[in-house]
Amino acid sequence: MIFFVVFYTEMLNIKPNKIEMDRMKVAYIFKTNMASTFQLATMILPQLEIGIHGVDVVGMFFFDDNLYVLREGDEIGMRLNKLAKEKGILIMACDQCAVRRNMAEGTFEMCGTGSVKPKNMIETATLGCFPQLYAALGSNPPNLVITL
Repeated sequence: MIFFVVFYTEMLNIKPNKIEMDRMKVAYIFKTNMASTFQLATMILPQLEIGIHGVDVVGMFFFDDNLYVLREGDEIGMRLNKLAKEKGILIMACDQCAVRRNMAEGTFEMCGTGSVKPKNMIETATLGCFPQLYAALGSNPPNLVITL
């Protein structure tokens, strides 16, 4: 019985009066219509703000019209910006989608190179394509990627 308790406490990395378990790390991709104004704004964001989401969110990637919540002054974007700063969450949008919506400084030919810059977007927003997303999450990779 003593062996089991010692083994179990070592497995859980128990410290005196504290149990530390590795939390799952998740990255979200907002792809479908209204994912940022529905799932993000009414479910994920409120849960993150009050600390009950249950996982560590390491990144969020936005496609198509989901980018609009990242505009400077947008209520959802400002809340997301605050959380991203506090928790170190990567906020990245598709550079080509941003160029199409006049939310970027750059051209279509620059897309995917990492040289397109955000325009009139929240402070924490970055732009890129898959190579930039992989590089940005490389030092803190998610266990799970959820596309909404």
